[in-house]
Amino acid sequence: MNEVQAQMEKTLASVLPSSNHLPERLHDAMRYSVLDGGKRVRPLLAFAAGAVVDASPERLQYAASAVELIHAYSLVHDDMPAMDNDVLRRGKPTVHVAYGEATALLAGDALQTAAFEVLSNRTLADNPVDQLQMIRILANASGSLGMCGGQGVDLYSVGQELTLPQLEMMHILKTGALIRASVLLGSYCGTALAPEQREALDHYAKCIGLAFQVVDDILDCEADSATLGKTAGKDAANHKPTYVALLGMKGAKEKAAELKASALASLTPFGEKAAMLSALAGYIVDRKY
Repeated sequence: MNEVQAQMEKTLASVLPSSNHLPERLHDAMRYSVLDGGKRVRPLLAFAAGAVVDASPERLQYAASAVELIHAYSLVHDDMPAMDNDVLRRGKPTVHVAYGEATALLAGDALQTAAFEVLSNRTLADNPVDQLQMIRILANASGSLGMCGGQGVDLYSVGQELTLPQLEMMHILKTGALIRASVLLGSYCGTALAPEQREALDHYAKCIGLAFQVVDDILDCEADSATLGKTAGKDAANHKPTYVALLGMKGAKEKAAELKASALASLTPFGEKAAMLSALAGYIVDRKY
């Protein structure tokens, strides 16, 4: 994990525009939002899936960067006053606090397009059809039928009581879509998988995507802002639907454990090649921040 995280910091720094290049302030805001922070869970998942198909780190670092740039853009916009109106992210002031709302808006826009530039500028798969599929996967995971759609449902659900299937669908889109894309992109960077193998990886990714959000909801109640690097207790204060609110703390922890077990079961066909994916399931569910 440490090796991948260190490599990703270097790769992300290399694919982002220099702060010395016009427009300097915009580029500085982009680098501020992406570098020097974050768990890099999505890149870790891309590398772990890549291990299953013997993908090269050279390919994986760019596939992972594309997902991380989309993730960073989503956080910049999500923190803005029109959405969550938060002032703390990754232990430092949010981008709109540090650079102003207009620059934050543009930084998010530019990060989104940069992701597709990274994904399309290099040979990341063995054939062009697979690389086109990678672009399609990231686009679908990012738009109204993926992350943006989930954020929309989240905004429209404030103060409402959702059923468990409704809450799960919201987070399959909002959080799960990019996590699923991370695993799938990594799996396209190496040897071809049989359809049933890709389906097993996809099931793992869906379970881990939901588990990630369940644990986020738990930590929002149990951890403090210094530990989380973002404002704790904000979901409850804003009357947002969460797994803890719906299931209770005990029920939410049981839900996370069930999802972890289902994710691990889907990795059985891959044997030792899935060791990193297995370890990440534990890391995601058992994390404290």
